[in-house]
Amino acid sequence: MDTSYTTPSSLPLRDPLDMWSNGSGNSSHCPDTEAWDWLYTMQPVYMIIISVLGIVGNVFVLVVFCFHKKPCTVAEIYLSNLAAADLLLLACLPFWAANWLNGFDWPFGDLMCRLVSAGISMNTYSSIYFLVLVSGDRYVALVHTMSHGRMRRPRYAKLSCLAVWGLGLLLSVPTLNFRLLKYVEQQNVTACLLEFPNLQVWLACDIMLILLGFIAPVVAISYCTYRIILALHGQRMERFNAENTERKATFLVLAVLLAFLLCWIPFHLLTIVDILWRHGVVRGCAVEQALDICSQLFSYLAFSNSLLNPILYVIVGKNFRKKVRELVKQISLSRKTASSTKSQISTLKTFASN
Repeated sequence: MDTSYTTPSSLPLRDPLDMWSNGSGNSSHCPDTEAWDWLYTMQPVYMIIISVLGIVGNVFVLVVFCFHKKPCTVAEIYLSNLAAADLLLLACLPFWAANWLNGFDWPFGDLMCRLVSAGISMNTYSSIYFLVLVSGDRYVALVHTMSHGRMRRPRYAKLSCLAVWGLGLLLSVPTLNFRLLKYVEQQNVTACLLEFPNLQVWLACDIMLILLGFIAPVVAISYCTYRIILALHGQRMERFNAENTERKATFLVLAVLLAFLLCWIPFHLLTIVDILWRHGVVRGCAVEQALDICSQLFSYLAFSNSLLNPILYVIVGKNFRKKVRELVKQISLSRKTASSTKSQISTLKTFASN
């Protein structure tokens, strides 16, 4: 008897393909719902839109941070790596859009099935840990102002980012291992599925996602944010000018943190409800249908966070807007210098030929 458990979602949640697999969806006696009809139409378009806009926005952020004449601060190193993590996710979404448009018949082969899913999983873990780093940086800058010069060094920041990428890759190993192509006879498609060897492994992966991918980092972020807010309120007006740069950077970080939490909290709460449903703690057709619909809505709400960050940098980040203006001037000056040099060379050649 086949004892494996399958879910084909791009994240470890439910998906309409569950009803075609050998997982929990097969045992459902609930009537079919028409809720998926509008999702089939909406999702590919939505994924393509946020992919295109998000890739443009995050590339713009990386260009500003990487090509500005001044070296990046520690906070900017973390934010640029967050933009890179968002790019990784956004580059994977068009594959899933194509999968939807192709009737869930995965056209890209087994390797891409594993790599695309692992890329999305890496973003799930790495993005929140980059936010842990950036909130920790703001905490040190505002709460431990006397020692932040020793603790906030670009070299340490780069090593921390490297460690986060390594952690994200390590935590994505289960997705890379359990993703596979499988023929689904009922629908005559070869689907890209997450197939776990048993329910216990599935449960362990979900618990790892909740604990390491959300609860632990959110506790760290919440503590740092609480101390940051106290520090901002406790600073006297005469110190405002001295701390103005740090304040501007902190307001941007707080906006990015708030957007992340608003986008990702529903996804992780639904993961908990889904675990309870699989183990029979909560039951009922209404719960099952709500899980089916909300798993899609909340997954793509989470994906939207990768599009929001560049928008926040422009709206909230005064220092970022200043960098953009300076970069534009820098490029304009470089073009004028290059044009002047070409003109001088042309004049010299003309003079020499005469």
